[in-house]
Amino acid sequence: MSTLPPLQTSTDRRHRRWAVVIGVVSFVTLIGAAGFRSVPGVLMQPLHEEFGWSHGTIGAAVSVNLVLFGLMSPFAAALMDRFGVRRVVSIALTLVAAGTGLTIFMREPWQLMALWGAVVGIGTGSMSMTFVATMSSRWYVRRRGLVSGILTAGNATGQLVFLPLIAALAGHHGWRTASLVVAAVSLLTVPVVLLLLRDHPHDLGLHAYGATADDPGPARARGGGSSAGRALAALAGAARTRTFWLLAGGFAICGATTNGLIGTHFVPAAHDHGMPATTAAGLLAVVGIFDVLGTIASGWLTDRFDPRLLLGLYYAGRGVALVLLPHLLAPGVEPSMWAFILVYGLDWVATVPPTVAICRGRFGLAGPIVFGWVFASHQLGAAAASWGAGFVRDVFSSYDLAWYGGAALCAVGAGLSLAIAPTRRLREEAERERVPA
Repeated sequence: MSTLPPLQTSTDRRHRRWAVVIGVVSFVTLIGAAGFRSVPGVLMQPLHEEFGWSHGTIGAAVSVNLVLFGLMSPFAAALMDRFGVRRVVSIALTLVAAGTGLTIFMREPWQLMALWGAVVGIGTGSMSMTFVATMSSRWYVRRRGLVSGILTAGNATGQLVFLPLIAALAGHHGWRTASLVVAAVSLLTVPVVLLLLRDHPHDLGLHAYGATADDPGPARARGGGSSAGRALAALAGAARTRTFWLLAGGFAICGATTNGLIGTHFVPAAHDHGMPATTAAGLLAVVGIFDVLGTIASGWLTDRFDPRLLLGLYYAGRGVALVLLPHLLAPGVEPSMWAFILVYGLDWVATVPPTVAICRGRFGLAGPIVFGWVFASHQLGAAAASWGAGFVRDVFSSYDLAWYGGAALCAVGAGLSLAIAPTRRLREEAERERVPA
């Protein structure tokens, strides 16, 4: 590693060039991770029709995927600190390719749970939102909130790119072809990561983009100790704080009302009302378009306003949209459904930039790992909602109770967010008690 230059303001041409390269490659990686994870919702109906598996059974496999997607996050952040981002992401992409490719041979529900649930869950979980927190914290000081918003938008773009394609492939060529396409795209992303991604700006003799003497950006994480030990130590420290539990509770509700409810069950729910699966998948893709705009805007707002107030607003808006959804589903796409798509799209993962900002401000260098644990709660909530909504559909032959239950949870999420201490007090708490990095 070359010697670092004197620290003034790291915004010269070389810094800008690498900041752009890292941002683009990170964005592409997140596109893949989101697209791979969202596929099971589109394949639910084809699997149900071919194998006769109930919505609850398939939803349980998706729940396994969501749980591991979340639980891997803090450990992935620690692994990235110890072994490097490139290695972890490359292995994760290989796991996704193996898990999706082998599904073409499955015949039993346990095989769906093992492959789409466990293998793909571990792979995509290693490229989840902790990747956003890690890269935005290491590489950027200037406009961190905006960068985290742009990278988080990769999640929406993955949905935008993959869902209509996978739905069309499954409809015209069968779900096995769709699975093989996911496996191929995953493998093709590996060389891009190996060639262009870098673990830390110090590897190139650079400071973080926009670094100053007052905020030089994070130093390299300490390499000592096991990755699991560091992840658990960060959890132990964070769990002693009120902020962590408020964030985790709110983010569990966030996961339940996005990936768990809408991401997994919107397509089959729309199908129940006579809407073609390709049309419903297209609507989710439009959610992805607006999500890009909403998440980038949320990052911009996070740089300027109290993030806890933003979280409260986002949850409240999402709850109102869910209350209205049962009255909007129909065989065709009415203007009122477009209003739902707009609101839900702008709100989908707008919660990530303010949550990352709170974790970074409260927990310092341990912020990305702590955010991994907060994100784990997001996926636990998503898993519970994925299974629960499928159960509601099997018992009542309708998703209505699931939508209303999600709306009630959003009201709780808004209250939890507003109960977080203001930013200035969080910084004072962080100075008094540092969570282990």
